[in-house]
Amino acid sequence: MSDQQQAPVTDEFPESPFRTTGTDHITIWGSNEEDTLAFYRDLLGMRLVLRQPNLDDPSQTHLFFDTGDGRILTFFVSDDRPSARGVRGGVGAVHHLCFSVDPERYEEVMDALDEAGHHYNVFDRGIFHSIYTKDNNGLVIELSTDKYDIPDDRRAEVLATTQRIREEDGADYAKDEHMAAALEELGMDATPYDLPDASSGVGGVN
Repeated sequence: MSDQQQAPVTDEFPESPFRTTGTDHITIWGSNEEDTLAFYRDLLGMRLVLRQPNLDDPSQTHLFFDTGDGRILTFFVSDDRPSARGVRGGVGAVHHLCFSVDPERYEEVMDALDEAGHHYNVFDRGIFHSIYTKDNNGLVIELSTDKYDIPDDRRAEVLATTQRIREEDGADYAKDEHMAAALEELGMDATPYDLPDASSGVGGVN
């Protein structure tokens, strides 16, 4: 698709019959309750806020976790389903889930994963930092932290401005300097958090 055919990137709302107001919840086919609690509650620190039968299939249990900002992640679990570390893919499959972590506790997150025996990779993704690990079922979990303090109500504006500056620079992806320039243009603080050095992890992208 040529640049002229690509859909514009903008913080303006599209012309649509209605629009969503946010993410309410995401539901995953889980394994069993014990392993699910061990990873999402006991390691990632998500509060288990509701447990009830799966209303479509009461033989299963429906677990509700608060991911940290009131957004909910839920699992259908059953004690007769063992965790499965297999890799899944293909059209329609979930590639990964990403959760935010506090930049000031970023290294503590890595220490906790080490202690729990979860392998992980750390990447500097240009405009944010990410830790990649896997849950008890082999689902890729990204733990992301912002490089800059960006208010939620201005995130779309910052990202769209970063995109414009990135395109003007001719870069293949948004980098730290593009977001810093966007923040300065928008009159926002462009002081980065102190995060560890890491490779970008990109392949074939400059």
